[in-house]
Amino acid sequence: MQMVKKILIALVLIWFAFIVLMPKQEIYYKLEKVLEKSEIKINEQKIDEGLFTLTLHNADIYVKGIKLATVEKVNFFTLLFYSNVNLDDLVLDDSLKSMAPTDIQNASASHIIVNPLSVSLSADGGFGSMDGYVKLADKTLRVDFNDSIGVKMLQPKLKQDEKGWYYETSF
Repeated sequence: MQMVKKILIALVLIWFAFIVLMPKQEIYYKLEKVLEKSEIKINEQKIDEGLFTLTLHNADIYVKGIKLATVEKVNFFTLLFYSNVNLDDLVLDDSLKSMAPTDIQNASASHIIVNPLSVSLSADGGFGSMDGYVKLADKTLRVDFNDSIGVKMLQPKLKQDEKGWYYETSF
């Protein structure tokens, strides 16, 4: 029993040291290089690194040289078996007003190792709240809107079922 206890303590310490000593900024810079291949660029004013987090402040997102969004704070959190990206105060460019809500207070994407081919999504904004998922194996995205009041501008792109309005696409 003592041997099992020592092995478990060693594994937890190795996991903790790996997470804490992980070069989070360097991983983020590598992500920027990968996104650059798709002509996506992120300009941030400040980067803060915590034990389990990496936070970007005042990030501007450009696609093919066109500014599409500004995010006040982007928070990356990981425990290796669970990862989460949180966006606070996402403001889309005014040119996208007809296509999507321009003000999103909070958006989140979560991934857990138990279900490696799925990413959970949620957001709150002027449109109400929404929940969804991305199935990586099927390459599908589904977003369910919880409030039908704020989705009037999106309704031409949405479908309706017994649960309410939703958006579904494949990529």
